[in-house]
Amino acid sequence: MAVAFTREEDYESQAANLPDRPVSLHPNLVTATGLAAIEAELSAARTAHAAAQAQGGISADRTAMARATRDLRYWGARRANAQLTEPADGPEKVLFGRTVDCERQDGRRQTFRIVGEDEADPAKGSVSYVSPLARGLLGKTVGDIALVNGAEVEVTAVR
Repeated sequence: MAVAFTREEDYESQAANLPDRPVSLHPNLVTATGLAAIEAELSAARTAHAAAQAQGGISADRTAMARATRDLRYWGARRANAQLTEPADGPEKVLFGRTVDCERQDGRRQTFRIVGEDEADPAKGSVSYVSPLARGLLGKTVGDIALVNGAEVEVTAVR
């Protein structure tokens, strides 16, 4: 058979085969803010999916539909297994959802909130509860020192 009669996948169909977004194996702990963010992302994914379906047809951009479907699956799964977790009142202990002030060996002071994986943003002062920093400090109280990535970190406040 001549090469002219073989079908090669076009770039659009290759782009439409997007891999699924990886879903963490850790429990999906979320704060109330994190749950609201997941619900907003799920709503946006539903809107994008509906828009891609409305365009329909063979001549439509299949990449938009693939992206919308992938995001809908991801955010649907994240919402389905979200576990709203708020710290209980009580001793000032480093727990999920609490804000922690700490001081490093080199004198740097940091403040961050321990949150779920989807809402973590270190640049904005939030870290995932599965991050090395959070794992090292969980359960500690003011004055406790933890070893994080080979360096000492002292808890100076918890709220």
